Amino acid sequence: MLDMALAREVFEASEDFTVGIEEEFSILDPETRALVQRFGELSEAAQEDEVLAQSVAGELIESEIEIRSGKGEDFADATERQREARMRLFRLAADRDALLASTGTHPWSPWQEQRIIDTDHYRRVEEGLKYVAWRNNTFSLHLHVGVRGPDRAVAVCDRLRPVLPELLAVSANSPFLDGRDSGLHSVRSQIFTKSFPRCGIPDAFGSFDSYADYVELLVRPNSIVEHTQLWWSVRPHHSFGTVEVRICDAQTRAEESTALAGLIVACVAQAAFDHDEGVPHADPPNRLVEENFWRAIRFGLDGRMIDLERGEEFPGSAVVDRLLAWTAPARAVLGIDPELPEENGAQRQRRSLAEGASIEEVYAAEVEETRLTFAGQAAKVESR
Repeated sequence: MLDMALAREVFEASEDFTVGIEEEFSILDPETRALVQRFGELSEAAQEDEVLAQSVAGELIESEIEIRSGKGEDFADATERQREARMRLFRLAADRDALLASTGTHPWSPWQEQRIIDTDHYRRVEEGLKYVAWRNNTFSLHLHVGVRGPDRAVAVCDRLRPVLPELLAVSANSPFLDGRDSGLHSVRSQIFTKSFPRCGIPDAFGSFDSYADYVELLVRPNSIVEHTQLWWSVRPHHSFGTVEVRICDAQTRAEESTALAGLIVACVAQAAFDHDEGVPHADPPNRLVEENFWRAIRFGLDGRMIDLERGEEFPGSAVVDRLLAWTAPARAVLGIDPELPEENGAQRQRRSLAEGASIEEVYAAEVEETRLTFAGQAAKVESR
């Protein structure tokens, strides 16, 4: 049974701006680069490694594996933890002749061939959602950021609502699905966020009591039995006392993933600072935030977004500079200076496609970038 009084206590005891990073990888056959269902094998082997035993987790399907940094004291600490986990995971996969990839979707492997992993949680997900769960072969980047105080955590989630589409546009890295160009920049968001219940942009709750009333309303008629069945793109995490941001596609390159993670941490911290300082904030209705959400899904950084306060369009290419300007105070306090790329993964893949590469060739290049940068960055840590 969900215990909202306990969740309140967890947030009251939480520490500001601790950081946890979660990265999801697809598991591939090294010859065909198709999805292969080897999570059980890799997870079992990971138990022999003291770091991986704590950091490897399953995520819905047998052809997916997740690594988690655990609770870092700050962003730098979490990044170092995650780099170490990356190094060990990629070495373990290579030793067992498996490839790991990091894009928001797999370009061609059929969802009908994937199996749900055998855990209580995911058996419950499959039983409750059926096709919606089966179809969700997606890969993402999640950030947990500690926020002290239950009302403050809900306020931070509220303030992040209009920022979520902009973070998605920055991260868009899933243009291909079912063997073709989807025409979207984040088809992952379309097949996950637009399909799962209690997903996407949440309402603004205003207070922890209001949020708790809603959760308890869902519990009473048996809509949910655990808080992780709230799949929103930002949510208070009851067990960790964190604000969890879940909007972003997985990133192909390690440096892109780390930079995006830094930006997300800065956004959470800035929202907390703005709340503490009483910076005015008008909660836009979902219908307006959803308009920008669709634009991010469809066009990513290539399109135009809406400034919801002014009711005016601005170029998607300006999103990064806008986010960096807004988060400058928080980044100065936290010492975060993310080096974000000039183009995101969807733009890079579409450019290669336009230059004559096939989808298979584009994806092969992305997989190689993942192998080189995630293992390569981690190897530098090991050598220090």
